[in-house]
Amino acid sequence: MVEDRKAIVIAQAIDALRRGWPISIADKENVLSLLAIERADDQRLKVFDPDKKADVLLSAARAAILNLANDKEAATPEQPVTLARTPWIDCSSALALADPSMDLEKPMKGPFKVRKTPAKQAAASALDLARMAGLLPAFFVQEGNSNQALLTVPAEDIVDFFQGQGVYIAARARLPISLGDHGKAIENSQIVAFRNNADAVEHVAVIIGHPDGQPPVVRLHSECLTGDVFGSLKCDCGPQLHQALRIMDNSGYGILLYLRQEGRGIGLINKLRAYSLQDQGFDTVDANVRLGFVNDARDFRLAAQMLQELEVKQIRLLTNNPDKVQGLKNAGIDVVERLPLKIEPNPHNQAYLETKRDRSGHQL
Repeated sequence: MVEDRKAIVIAQAIDALRRGWPISIADKENVLSLLAIERADDQRLKVFDPDKKADVLLSAARAAILNLANDKEAATPEQPVTLARTPWIDCSSALALADPSMDLEKPMKGPFKVRKTPAKQAAASALDLARMAGLLPAFFVQEGNSNQALLTVPAEDIVDFFQGQGVYIAARARLPISLGDHGKAIENSQIVAFRNNADAVEHVAVIIGHPDGQPPVVRLHSECLTGDVFGSLKCDCGPQLHQALRIMDNSGYGILLYLRQEGRGIGLINKLRAYSLQDQGFDTVDANVRLGFVNDARDFRLAAQMLQELEVKQIRLLTNNPDKVQGLKNAGIDVVERLPLKIEPNPHNQAYLETKRDRSGHQL
């Protein structure tokens, strides 16, 4: 049973947004009622906003792309921007406003009328909550508490919410692993499944070998459906996964934490949108930012909690990413050594790897 009532309400709000249900967010003085644009359809919007008066709430990054930054009410960096509802903004056009990957498909937008954003703290928290839900940070928004809203969330509670809190081991089993063409089978291995009290996401650890008195080789691997399962050449995730398992097997004792943080934490659908933007000429960092996300939305406290549940305090971390080293150290894990993970580039991921090196600080 979850005892933290704040976490329960936020988890319920995230689930509601993903299902296309309206919610409300309250700051100290005001309340906003919100319907996520990405999950809205004509019927849901009609029920939420029968008078067609709900405005559109966007991130500052998206407003800048729409050339709205010169407007007084959209000129403050990082502040949410509100567009007044006009007759041409229906569900389809609102989605085109929210989704930059559609800009080439639907380039003609406007005219816009920017208005003062009410309840700025609540508005900013709403965009953060959408990001947690893996949705585009964009809403139909009304002032006040709508009778259609499923629940109300205090804005201040969203700021401190950590989706990985309360991690615990749920199950474990022996798991021999075939690497196919990537190396010999690994037979001395097991899988451990984790749940947490904040959301319904399940994470796993693959443990290879047994403790031998030395810190284990540990790899934090964020889920990548396209790379891990389908062998995408756009990234280096699949080769990194296979090579990490080989290195752990050769070391005699290793732990691979498989974290359900697809697309550096932005989710599968947004990652595919980022792929579309990359095909239009944007690099990985710019694509994520254009979508309204940060370059890397992952929280490595989750990995630290999983290691603590496994009673592992010291590790040798297999990574090229200094942020992982620092993130684990900040969460109480003693990283005694960083081990590089070298992958040969291919013509499809060369630019991606260069961006990781030049803009994300990876030590390639």
